[in-house]
Amino acid sequence: MTEFSDLWEAQADPDLWIVAAAAVLALFLVAYGPAWRVSRNVVTIAHEGGHALVALLTGRKLDGIRLHSDTSGVTVSRGRPDGAGMVLTALAGYVAPPLLGLLFAWLLEVGRITLMLWFSLALLAGMLVMIRNVFGVVSVLTTGGIVFAVSWFAPTDVQAAFAYFGASFLLLAGARPVVELQRLRARHQAPSSDADQLAQLTGVPGLVWVFAFGLVALVSLVLGGKLMIPAETVETSYFGWYTPSS
Repeated sequence: MTEFSDLWEAQADPDLWIVAAAAVLALFLVAYGPAWRVSRNVVTIAHEGGHALVALLTGRKLDGIRLHSDTSGVTVSRGRPDGAGMVLTALAGYVAPPLLGLLFAWLLEVGRITLMLWFSLALLAGMLVMIRNVFGVVSVLTTGGIVFAVSWFAPTDVQAAFAYFGASFLLLAGARPVVELQRLRARHQAPSSDADQLAQLTGVPGLVWVFAFGLVALVSLVLGGKLMIPAETVETSYFGWYTPSS
């Protein structure tokens, strides 16, 4: 069982096979359609959470968040209909999952596995207060319950595997919603998407914003992937490459 004092202690890097297995499982959930239709709910939680957090940070009044069974969601806030606060709030949704994955990757790189899991719980708890529909409450409680059970009761190696899986999933899942968004836009099926709202607010074409979302996802994936490679593996490969044969 985890103790509160464990939050601030650094844990050892897991074996490379654990990191690799976590990444493969995350890739499967993102790439395989039936699995994606379920796991995408986690991305929606992060997406709407990004909108909500930035709305609060920029001084907007948050009215509530709704998560739907088709993995869509909506965050309602009040304030000026234009300006920097509105732009940043609209921008936050699609960049939130990969940036959160990058933050988690950094926490794992410095050995703070337990802290990463409990930070996730804190974010989910804060979001739960603003959920305004039953499916949203069930989704957040289910996700939080899984994270809590692993972080509190699971042995260290299971916690490490779960934490690396969570970070890998957010990093890998950051790009697919962007691709899906552009497909809908190309078919004129998403006239009120975040990208199109940003286009109306800034005058910058929606396609540019889609590209920006994708760029954030790609850069986060590359940086996060490098951070999550166990340090001993990197050092061994480096010195092995340059050590002359006897």
